[in-house]
Amino acid sequence: MRRYKFQDELYASQKNCITMLFAYSDPSLLNQVFYCAIVEPVYMRTRAKICGITRVEDVYAVVQSGADAIGLVFYPPSPRYVSIEQAERLMPHIPAYVQTVGLFVNASLEQIQEVLKTVALDLIQFHGDETPEQCQYIAKHVQRRWYKAIQVKPDLDLIQTIEQYQQAGASAMLLDAWHPELKGGTGHAFDWAQFPKLDIPLILAGGLKPENVEDAITTTGAYAVDVSGGVESAKGIKDQQLIEQFMQGVHRGSAN
Repeated sequence: MRRYKFQDELYASQKNCITMLFAYSDPSLLNQVFYCAIVEPVYMRTRAKICGITRVEDVYAVVQSGADAIGLVFYPPSPRYVSIEQAERLMPHIPAYVQTVGLFVNASLEQIQEVLKTVALDLIQFHGDETPEQCQYIAKHVQRRWYKAIQVKPDLDLIQTIEQYQQAGASAMLLDAWHPELKGGTGHAFDWAQFPKLDIPLILAGGLKPENVEDAITTTGAYAVDVSGGVESAKGIKDQQLIEQFMQGVHRGSAN
């Protein structure tokens, strides 16, 4: 499993703290502590977001599976769209330490602010044609961390595009399969060999399901994976068993 730069810095910081803690006590403990905390560092499990949640029972299924984040789609054309009123009913069932991500497609600042008045989203996912400047502007006014979804087109300069959003303040970048008409939820994967190695958390999406998520993580070393249709029995209706199987694949892929 690939480590990011910030993880290496974390391990170095841990080592310094442990040295200071034990330097004036029992030096014989140092080697043992270093072995446990530094020589064999614990690699982070690949994070997982289950997107397109529309029902309370699906919230429970996601939480029970151990997934890290829940995605709510505020894009009316999507079959997984939730209104502000629907989102309000879902939010009380999402516990602390499970992040709530709001997906928006070319939404205005005013539209996002209207959602945030009653729906306490943790993160904004820009999933349309928003420029780095637009993302930065909206994020500054709503005071939320954000990341940008990019559809991996054949002629796209992926590295340059990612760097532009990173410089604008993106907390991560999501790479999804390209479709000429659909904004995500295509059910198709792109060539994982194109998945870059950059010093920013990268989220893999597009065509993921229980059967391939382990291989996807092993191949790409993605910081996180994002799934929607791959764990559904029908559009917008999640399947608890598929969610559990997906998370089992995430754990296996993380261990490789």
